[in-house]
Parts: sequence; structure tokens; C-alpha cells
Amino acid sequence: MNKDSRIYIAGHTGLVGSALLRILNQAGYHQIITRTDQELDLTSMGQVQAFFEKEKPEYVFCAAGRVGGIMANKTYPADFIYTNLQIQNNLIHQSYVSGVKRLMYFGSSCIYPKLSEQPIKESYLLTGPLEETNEAYAVAKIAGVKMCESYNRQYGTQFVVAIPNNLYGMNDNFHPENSHVVAALLRRFHEAKKEARDEVVLWGTGTPRREFLYVDDFAKACLFLIDNYEENRPIHLGWGSDISIRELAEVIKEVVGFSGQIEFDSNKPDGMPKKLLDSSRIHQMGWKPETSLQQGLQTTYSWFLKQFNA
Repeated sequence: MNKDSRIYIAGHTGLVGSALLRILNQAGYHQIITRTDQELDLTSMGQVQAFFEKEKPEYVFCAAGRVGGIMANKTYPADFIYTNLQIQNNLIHQSYVSGVKRLMYFGSSCIYPKLSEQPIKESYLLTGPLEETNEAYAVAKIAGVKMCESYNRQYGTQFVVAIPNNLYGMNDNFHPENSHVVAALLRRFHEAKKEARDEVVLWGTGTPRREFLYVDDFAKACLFLIDNYEENRPIHLGWGSDISIRELAEVIKEVVGFSGQIEFDSNKPDGMPKKLLDSSRIHQMGWKPETSLQQGLQTTYSWFLKQFNA
């Protein structure tokens, strides 16, 4: 991409999309195209087709979709599979029809088997049963991965699939029930501190291990890949090490300044026992994350406080 390229970010108000917008603006790209949900319904093929014909984007980042944590995935599986399939089908197909130079599609670490060997390699896709609680979302994301690979093979497109692990940062969804683990814990500990509670009760056993990547680091990696990655297979973007949910809770408790106890409700589901991506391929290409977990959590919590107080 050059600074004059016409770049469309689908989902520019979300966690990933807003980070891409922020990093692109900082880098001096000045023809960035965005639309809100009210301005463009990405589940409508007709609207997406008309948009592409009018705006003629050269590069497309597919950051739009329905996402959420364990509770949201268990409660709304039909919404997760339908909405995500519709959005990605429209964006990928219209990018092909319109002759987009490059498209970047975002997978998810939940697309891998529940009991995957660790660290997870890209080749482990479709080698075993999925984790039950997010199966609908995972199936949709797998379809998007295979759609990009298939269009590349049949039509010679250059659609890149990037797979991050757990992302967090500014503009995350802090909904009390439908958010991912970092945002959910930041809000829960903040409210417990504000209400001077003695304890915070968290779902599961606290033993599952997760890998976390600050979303601005992820956005920078995406810009690196859009110019440097040529292979027709997914590539992982991860930090390179993981921590347990119990350890994460202790770090967030410190960042927020909560002084009470942490308890775990083992009657609630844990999700996959471990999700650590093998990101050696992009690390060997020269990209490495810059933001430590402590630093990223502090930045995210500061942003949350401004929004919460407003």
C-alpha cells in the first residue's frame, strides 16, 4: 500500500477496526474509507455491491463481525454463525468482483480443535472437534479462512488470512455479559472497587491458559503483512507466551487497584484448556510485539475510565 491507496476498513468502530484506523492515520494514509452500521448493512449483498462500485477500494480489512465471550457465544449461537457468514461472504466476494488488490481477513484462535497440541500451528486446523461453547462462531470463521484460500486458488486473488490470539485494548466491548475476558475482568474489578466489595467471583476454575496481544501491536502487524506476506495459508499473530486466567485476574486486580479477594465458580465453563499460538513464522519475518501485558492493561484501563466516567 502507498499513502494514496484507497483503503476500506469494515468495522472501523470495533476493537480491531479502530486500531487499524488509528495506526493508518498515524502512518500518514489519507484515503481511508469507513461506514457505520447505519450507513452500510454488511449483511446485505446489494448494499455491499453498491458500496464497492461507488467507492472502489483497493485494499480491504475485514474487521467487522459479531464477537463476544463464552456467555455470548452460548446464548446467541445462531446470531454468531449467521451474521459472520453473511458479512464475510459479501466482503470477500465483492472484493473479488471489484478487483481489490489485497484483502485481509481475520480468523480466530478458537477455530482450532479444543484439545489441540500446544503451541498451535496453522496446520492443526480441522484436525479435531471444536470447543463446544464457541462452535458456531468458529465454524463461521473457518468458512472465511477457506473462502479466502479458495478464491486465491481459483481466481488468483491476494487475500491474506491473519489469525490473532486474544486481543484487548481501547474500544473493546466492556458489556457486563457479552465481552471477552480482559474487558470483562477490567469492568468487574472496577465496579467491585467502586462499590467497596470484599470479593470478585469469576467464572470457571482459573486454570485455563491464554495468550494476550495488545490490539495496536496487532494492527501494526497487519500493515506489515499486507505488504510482505505472499503465501496462500493463514499466519498467526501472537505474543509468544501465555498465562492462566487466575494470573491474569491478579494482574488486572493490581492495575485497577482492587483490594478484595478473588474467588472462582468452578460450576461455570472454562472454555478451551489452553490456547497458545505458534507465531514463529511472523517472528522470523521480522515482526515482534512491543507492548507488555502490564503496559497494555494500564492503557486500556485508562481509556475505559474516561468512557465510564463520561
